[in-house]
Amino acid sequence: VQLQASGGGLVQPGGPLRLSCAASEFTLDYYAIGWFHQAPGKEREFVAAIGWKLRTTYYADSVKGRFTISRDNAKNTVYLQMNSLKPEDTAVYYCVADTSWLPSTWDYWGQGTQVTVSS
Repeated sequence: VQLQASGGGLVQPGGPLRLSCAASEFTLDYYAIGWFHQAPGKEREFVAAIGWKLRTTYYADSVKGRFTISRDNAKNTVYLQMNSLKPEDTAVYYCVADTSWLPSTWDYWGQGTQVTVSS
């Protein structure tokens, strides 16, 4: 199971950015997909997740109303639309996958993509 996160970059405060998580060599259809981030000197934190069947979504309080997670199973890709970005959103963002919904530990992790929010 290989996950590839992309779409990170430098963005000004208040701006948008969309991250993508693509899978290779397997289908995302039966996996819950999540996003975590890790800021320098801090622990990795949960950001958002989406289920595979009902596409239930769940967000950390810090991103509710600003971030939207979605999935396109035909493209085998999950997206994280981030709006109204804040400097405190600066972190490396990782996508994760698991056959369970919101597990305590996710089975599969992709490499991260850096998001920097700065003027």
